[in-house]
Amino acid sequence: MDIKGTSAVVTGGASGLGLATAQRLLSRGASVVLLDLPSSNGAAVVQELAEQTSGTVHFVPGDVREESAAQTAVARAAELAPLRIAVNCAGTGNGIRTVNRDGKPFPQADFERIVTINLFGTFNVLRLAAAEMTKNDTLDGMRGVIVNTASVAAFEGQIGQAAYSASKGGVVGLTVPVARDLAVWGIRVLTIAPGLMQTPILGTDSSDVLDAIGSVVPNPARLGRPDEFAHLVESIVENDYLNGEVIRIDGALRLGPK
Repeated sequence: MDIKGTSAVVTGGASGLGLATAQRLLSRGASVVLLDLPSSNGAAVVQELAEQTSGTVHFVPGDVREESAAQTAVARAAELAPLRIAVNCAGTGNGIRTVNRDGKPFPQADFERIVTINLFGTFNVLRLAAAEMTKNDTLDGMRGVIVNTASVAAFEGQIGQAAYSASKGGVVGLTVPVARDLAVWGIRVLTIAPGLMQTPILGTDSSDVLDAIGSVVPNPARLGRPDEFAHLVESIVENDYLNGEVIRIDGALRLGPK
């Protein structure tokens, strides 16, 4: 599918993987709507992107778990051009053992928060974007593509990642059934499972610390770059025969217990 002349919704678009994806899609001629938290720097990011590109970009402040916020983002994108691309990058995690060293169990509220953001939020945006895509004319039999973000932790969760791994495993589990659900409409669904990426989730550690973290990756022995994720999104959008698949982008990393 040609990216030029389409519109896209990118969640978590104010930073990290989402921002890199927005930049890549804008550079290929798409109009982009960023959906990110009101507390994010989305407004400033949009202003900066508008100065860097001739493309159209908007920011919708909101939580991916909220139907109203997701619907606003979808509607805004559809006003700009046919909505044919949705990329779910919004997500978060925590590090809590199922039972800690004092014998206290994982707080249920903390587990539910991660799952609702990463899994419920992804499905919320996915379903609303898909419904809008059904209104599109077909291009070579296709109406749109949805790309979700999981993690290698969906397969090799580490100590303390019960909530995060469960939520990302849920995103992986959505991939095939939703691709099958939407096949009749010509809408493809894929999931990217990143490894160790150089994003704000790693915090503000020094370059030496980040280099040490990246050195555990077999090849290349470094952290992944957000634009490498964005490049994969671009390839997925443009290759119509990719569908119903989870693609790891991790330098052959397999996570150990900790």
